[in-house]
Amino acid sequence: MQLLHFILNVAALLLWVNWRGMGFKEYVPYRSTLVHTLRSAEQRPLQRWRYLVALAGLLAIRGILYEQVGAALKWVPVIDLGVLTLPFRSDQPWRMMLYSVLGFGVFWLGFQLWLLLLSIVNRSTPDTQTVQHLVRLHLGPVERWPIALKLCLPPLAGLLLWLPVHPLLVTFGLLPSATTLKLVVEQGLVLGLALFVVWKNLVLGILLVHLLNSYVYLGRSPFLDLASDTARHLLTLLGWLPLRWGRIDFSPVVLGLLAWLAAWGCELGLVALFRKLPL
Repeated sequence: MQLLHFILNVAALLLWVNWRGMGFKEYVPYRSTLVHTLRSAEQRPLQRWRYLVALAGLLAIRGILYEQVGAALKWVPVIDLGVLTLPFRSDQPWRMMLYSVLGFGVFWLGFQLWLLLLSIVNRSTPDTQTVQHLVRLHLGPVERWPIALKLCLPPLAGLLLWLPVHPLLVTFGLLPSATTLKLVVEQGLVLGLALFVVWKNLVLGILLVHLLNSYVYLGRSPFLDLASDTARHLLTLLGWLPLRWGRIDFSPVVLGLLAWLAAWGCELGLVALFRKLPL
C-alpha cells in the first residue's frame, strides 16, 4: 500500500506540475522542453482547470480506495513529519480522506523545498539551462528573494501550515488539544526546522548522479546537466580540502557523508526538542 501511495502521489504531483506548466509556455523559448509538448495556447485556459479537477478527483478517489482496501488489509497508514508521526485508522472514511489530502500536501511541500534548494545553489546558473529556468518559473516571486530570506522560508512555512492543520488534527482525534497558542507556535517552528532535512535526499541523489556521470558516460540531457551543475556548486563547499588522489575525486563521497550526518544529527536533536513540548 505504501508503494501505491507513493505512485499516486507522483501522479498527483504531475497533475500539479502540468497545471503550473500550462502558464509557462510563453516564458520558455526552448522548444525542446516538456512545456512545449503541450497543445496550443488557444485551449490552455480550458485545459488548465482540468488538471486541478483531475487532481482533486484523484485525491478523493484514493481516499475512498484506502478506506475500502486498507480496512480489509488492516493497514495503518502514517504521515511522517520528521519529528512527529501521525497514524491514521483505515476503517474510518473521513480519516482516510484527510490522509489522502495531507499525504499529498506533505509530498508537494517536499517537492517545493527541493525547488527552493535548487534555486539557492544554482543562483548563478543562466536561464539557458532549461530545467533550472523551469524551477525559477515554478517558484515565481520567491525566486527573486535574497538567499537569507529563502533560508527562512522552511521554518516560516512550517509554522504557517501548522497553525491551521493542528486544530484539524485535533478535531479528527489525531492529536490532543494544545493548552496555549504559544505551544502550537513552538511546535510549528520545530516542524518547520525539520523541513531542512528534506534536502538530504536531493543532495545525496545529485551527488550520486554526478559521481556516476564522472566515471560512466550517462549521455546528455537537461536533467543530467542540471545535476552536474548543482553538484559542482555544492562541491565548492569542500574546494579548500585536498580530496583528490590522482584522477579520483573523493569530494562527492565526503560531502554526501557530511550531508547525511548533518541531517541525522539535526533530526535527532529536533525530535528530542519536540518531545520536550507537551502535546
